[in-house]
Amino acid sequence: MVWTPLHAKIHRTIRSRHLFERNQRLLIAVSGGQDSLCLIKLLLDLQSKWGWDLGIAHCDHRWRSDSQANANHVENLAKTWGISFYLETANQPINSEAAARDWRYQALSAIAQANNYQYIVTGHTASDRAETLLYNLIRGTGADGLQALTWQRPLTTGIMLVRPLLEITRSQTEQFCQEFKLPIWEDSTNQDLQYARNRIRQELIPYLRENFNPQVESALAQTAELLQAEVEYLEKAAQELREKALGMGHEEVRLNRRVLQKAPLALQRRVMRQVLQQILTDAPSFEHIEKLTALIIAPNRSQTDPFPGGAIAQVEGDWICLK
Repeated sequence: MVWTPLHAKIHRTIRSRHLFERNQRLLIAVSGGQDSLCLIKLLLDLQSKWGWDLGIAHCDHRWRSDSQANANHVENLAKTWGISFYLETANQPINSEAAARDWRYQALSAIAQANNYQYIVTGHTASDRAETLLYNLIRGTGADGLQALTWQRPLTTGIMLVRPLLEITRSQTEQFCQEFKLPIWEDSTNQDLQYARNRIRQELIPYLRENFNPQVESALAQTAELLQAEVEYLEKAAQELREKALGMGHEEVRLNRRVLQKAPLALQRRVMRQVLQQILTDAPSFEHIEKLTALIIAPNRSQTDPFPGGAIAQVEGDWICLK
């Protein structure tokens, strides 16, 4: 086995970030593209050091004419490497990127649960992290949207989603695949510029690289990494503040304004966002959060217009009441 700097880096990352322990069962999501092939090859090579039990899962969205051939290609790779292969095929073609992502994570979770895997591992890279940051920044978001691709997050009870390649760029995974002659399956939809993410990947990032910073992907990925720790800290602080401010024993949600008035604006907004996340079906917008935050210092009897779903927030003395 050839041991490259990339092998060493991933080995170190897994150890220092405690992404996996020894002898665990890992389900690797493999599309057949360069990132997922680089990931599976690295984990196969590290397997002897860690004693993992590896499996490959492939999700066929059925939105390309060659999607079945793609699935067969990945299945043959699994056979060559002698590891278990699991395939999930969509009942009907899935049309939007967001719907495809949701379906993929559900499918992977189901395979993991049925076959006793503790981890689902994906090949997201620093390039994906940079693209996600730009994508969310352009649409309007807070720090949470900018750090959206994290190293690990629980998917369902007992199953963790892990992304070990977040410090590696797409050009590095491509180089790795060429070095080891891994048979990449080119996904034609990656070239389709009707998807905003593809335009960011094919047009915006190359433009930024050429005109502003040759290392733009790593720079943005680093920003996401810094924001991740800050978001985690702020969310925790906001949760503690919310628990202090919540009035107990009522049907409605009641928040104590005196408790909230002492807190910095960043935490006030986060508390309001957490409260709204529990009562709204969709993610709360900036306007929703500002409207509710304004009540912290508003005159008595002030109230908001209805939120989606009909709830109204009202000031009653020291309290903000959501009805």
